[in-house]
Amino acid sequence: MDASENKNITKNNERKLALSKQIDGISWALFFIMIGGIGLVPDEKVPGGAWLIGVGLIMLGNNLFRYMKEIKVVGFTIVLGILALLAGLGDFTGFEIPIFPVLLILVGLSIIVSFFTKKE
Repeated sequence: MDASENKNITKNNERKLALSKQIDGISWALFFIMIGGIGLVPDEKVPGGAWLIGVGLIMLGNNLFRYMKEIKVVGFTIVLGILALLAGLGDFTGFEIPIFPVLLILVGLSIIVSFFTKKE
């Protein structure tokens, strides 16, 4: 690999890092806008679980955009996004989802999977 290839790789990594920060910033902005918007609406007009559904969609959208831009996705926020979305939909539909036990099971499974997929 010559110097020009190294320079291109460095520029690409810098671009991806900057885009990653922008994606995270936009996600945080959407989170605050959503919470503020929900806070402006009377409680009886906001469906149960609305904020969890919003959080789940923001986390999953963040990772979808990362994937589309070939930036490393964050598995932990994918799991949290799915759990938040499921909990919100469960709350919205009246179907109780035991989130904490499911989270513990997923954490345990991820630990096991990491042992088998760890690169030396």
